[in-house]
Amino acid sequence: MNEYDVLIIGAGPIGLACGIEAKKAGLSYVIVDKGALVNSLYNYPVFMTFFSTSQRLEIGGVPFVSINARPNRNEAVEYYRRVTEKFSLNIHLFEPVKGVKKQEDGSFFVDTTKAIYRAKYVVIATGFYDAPVMMNIPGEELPKVTHYYKDPHLYAFQDVVVVGANNSAIDAALEAYRKGARVTLVIRKGEIGSYVKYWVRPDIENRIKEGEIKVYYHSELLSVEENSVKIRTEEGVLEIKNDWVIAMTGYKPDADMLKRLGVQLEVRKGGVPAYNPDTMETNLPGLYVAGVVCGGLDTHKWFIENSRVHAEQIFAHIRGI
Repeated sequence: MNEYDVLIIGAGPIGLACGIEAKKAGLSYVIVDKGALVNSLYNYPVFMTFFSTSQRLEIGGVPFVSINARPNRNEAVEYYRRVTEKFSLNIHLFEPVKGVKKQEDGSFFVDTTKAIYRAKYVVIATGFYDAPVMMNIPGEELPKVTHYYKDPHLYAFQDVVVVGANNSAIDAALEAYRKGARVTLVIRKGEIGSYVKYWVRPDIENRIKEGEIKVYYHSELLSVEENSVKIRTEEGVLEIKNDWVIAMTGYKPDADMLKRLGVQLEVRKGGVPAYNPDTMETNLPGLYVAGVVCGGLDTHKWFIENSRVHAEQIFAHIRGI
């Protein structure tokens, strides 16, 4: 059995920040992740630009130098890889966690697909990007439907429906349009989302105004067929020709592990785990949460820039400071 002071679940930016703090504190630790290093960022669109400045994405005191004030996805992936190298962080990738159990002595047994670990403390920094919010409509399982958008070239000269109103949907719609796709936006509310990046908003509004991107407000996708989709609109149900559906319907944290452990989830607040905001310790002593997972279904509450401090809070508490 592998024994450590701290086991960190999640090798995203916040998980890495926790590993850095553990190392600074002289604690033995390991970071495990079911995917690649900063797996969520790896799966971001290739040409994505962050809303945050590079300085606000820094961890471990390592400067993040980017070409522009707001870095892109490729620069961020490279930055966090170099941070990992600099601190020689102990990371086990592509190792999903199967279960976590608290023992009578207060320690934790963590069972993964590759090993069994024992740790005095566990930090869950799993993010949310691996669990998309499903539309639960007929045809959603078809290969033409994706909840992840990577590269616009695939959609060149095709009929594409993009579902959603915030940054992911708007970026996908604009980039696919510029590669020659015939894009239709389907939006539940009556306007573009309030979180859309301010430098992107005029672009999408102008494309819609000029009729270059079609949009249906107060609408929803009803079903997906092999060569078409049905949309409920204010004018009634429409069926339009379609080759691809990019469903940017959002993502949610995987709360199953927290539930199994006995962490209290505040249902009225969207499944927010119960934790002390000063220490990030949950109602289960020795178990901490960090990053996006702290917000439950409100995935707009925590970002890299405002949750980096969680790592410092956690390890100050572990050290008794």
